[in-house]
Amino acid sequence: MKGKILIVEDEKKLSEVMCLYLKKEGYEVQCAFDGEAAEQLIENNEFDLIILDIMMPKKDGWSLLRKIKSKGNTPVILTTARGEEEDRVFGLELGADDYMVKPISMRELILRVGLRINSRSEKSKELRFENMLILEEKRTVIENERIISLTPKEFDLLVFLCKSPNQVFKREQLLDKVWSYDFIGDTRTVDTHIKNLREKIDFCNKNLKTVWGVGYKIES
Repeated sequence: MKGKILIVEDEKKLSEVMCLYLKKEGYEVQCAFDGEAAEQLIENNEFDLIILDIMMPKKDGWSLLRKIKSKGNTPVILTTARGEEEDRVFGLELGADDYMVKPISMRELILRVGLRINSRSEKSKELRFENMLILEEKRTVIENERIISLTPKEFDLLVFLCKSPNQVFKREQLLDKVWSYDFIGDTRTVDTHIKNLREKIDFCNKNLKTVWGVGYKIES
């Protein structure tokens, strides 16, 4: 079995087609047709990836996405009939890993699912710098025995920088790698998140350096 996937989709025909294709690829698949049923499955099971429709009955996809990302680091691919930039940006800011607009190509879905699950399996589970400990699977940062409260993107940015210590990244590179390739945003978004990390984490206040005219790096 390649991995366990939850499909949260109220269009039963589409859900059945996705389920069929994913099972043929060797994945174990469960389906939920409304937000409350999905929430119960998320509470009681561990999934390697969740395909999540935004417009769901009983509980919407945004609420479920927040719940998923507060619980752990399960990759989420959002699906929706709405392709507005505001929705894409909002979903990515909440911690979504990918975004697909309906109608969905099954070939593209299989490719994206494989990339996300493989990427997750390659990630290290723990990063330690001085008194700061990052538990990647649990999306938790601990410093001096205190849990640090971070937004999803603050956490993703911190992990990305810490995985390549002493390497300088341009703001545009960070937007591309942390906020996704299709995020269209101002580089000031990066500056704001860097500022927040420095204010929240002592290690970042000392070691998250600005390289003037270039970008940022974590000094180890």
